[in-house]
Amino acid sequence: MSPVSSSIPPKPATVSSDDDLLILVDGNDTAIGTLDKARCHDGAGQLHRAFSLFIFNPRGDLLLQQRAIGKRLWGGYWSNSCCSHPRAAEGMEEAVSRRLAEELGLNATLQFVYKFEYHAAFGEEGSEHELCSVYIGETHQDPSPHPEEIERCCWISPATLDGRMQSSPHEFTPWFRMEWHALRTQYRERLSGSC
Repeated sequence: MSPVSSSIPPKPATVSSDDDLLILVDGNDTAIGTLDKARCHDGAGQLHRAFSLFIFNPRGDLLLQQRAIGKRLWGGYWSNSCCSHPRAAEGMEEAVSRRLAEELGLNATLQFVYKFEYHAAFGEEGSEHELCSVYIGETHQDPSPHPEEIERCCWISPATLDGRMQSSPHEFTPWFRMEWHALRTQYRERLSGSC
C-alpha cells in the first residue's frame, strides 16, 4: 500500500457526531452496510471499519494523547496519537488524512502497517468492535489538539512508554495496548528512531 500524504484543512468546530454513518464490515473487511456511530458502539458493538495512527517525531518519540474526559468510551484514558473511523463512502486514505488534520492539526506521510479485529467492552457504556487498520507516520510539527477530542497530549520515548504500560496498564485504552505490543514485537523493523 502506498504512503498517504495528509494536508491540513481548516479545523471544524466539531470533529465527529454520534450521527456519523460508519461502515459495517464482515471479518474479511467487506462492507456490508452502514450504521450511526452511537449504535455501532451500543451493547456488544457492531463490527465496523476503523483506524489507529501512531505519529512519531524525528527523535523517535511517539505522540500520545489523553482522550477527552467527556468521551463515552474510555474518556480520560491515554491512547495512540489518533484513532477514528472512515465515514460512509469515505476511503481509508482520505479518512486518515482528514482525521489527523481535524484532531491534531498535523499532516504526515502515513504508512499502513497491519490490520486486526478486536472487541473491548467499557462496562455498561458500550463496546468497541472494530476491524482496525494501523498506520505509522512522522512529523516535524507540534500538535494542535482539538479540545472536544483530546484532554492533553505529549511526546514520549518508546522506552518510557514501555515502562508506563508495564507499571500502569489500566491508564491506557485496550486497543492501544494491543497495537503497541504488536508494533514493538511483530513490526519493530517498521518503526524508526529509538524504537
